[in-house]
Amino acid sequence: MTNVVKFQPFPSTKPLFNGLFDEFFNRPLTDLVGSDNAFSQPAVNVLETDEAFKLEVAAPGFGKQDFSINVENDYLTISANHETSKEEKNERFTRREFSVAAFKRSFKLPKTVNQEAISAVYESGILNVTLSKKEEAKPIVKTIQIG
Repeated sequence: MTNVVKFQPFPSTKPLFNGLFDEFFNRPLTDLVGSDNAFSQPAVNVLETDEAFKLEVAAPGFGKQDFSINVENDYLTISANHETSKEEKNERFTRREFSVAAFKRSFKLPKTVNQEAISAVYESGILNVTLSKKEEAKPIVKTIQIG
């Protein structure tokens, strides 16, 4: 069953303060402070094949040395921290710019994942993590002879 809700803009009889309050607090935080800061999370695609699960983490601007991948208590945790700084000195001024980009994502591993056979490769801004399945979780392909 589908519910259809008709959109109704704020009625003109609503007090101005309530309208501003609703407008401010019903917006995503990234609209207010920008999406370039630590509040944003990278997009992750999860793919399943007969042999493995594959995670594709979109993380442009990072280097492979910036990543840390850990498995603990059936959770896979991917974190990254990238810091840059630039200093420019002139006779009359010094300008320092620095930025920090970081994120941390955790995934509950299914029982079918072989935790000893996890690998990762970072290429072209995408972190590819392969979670191999246990042998008993892989589909069995068998040809049956007809007698």
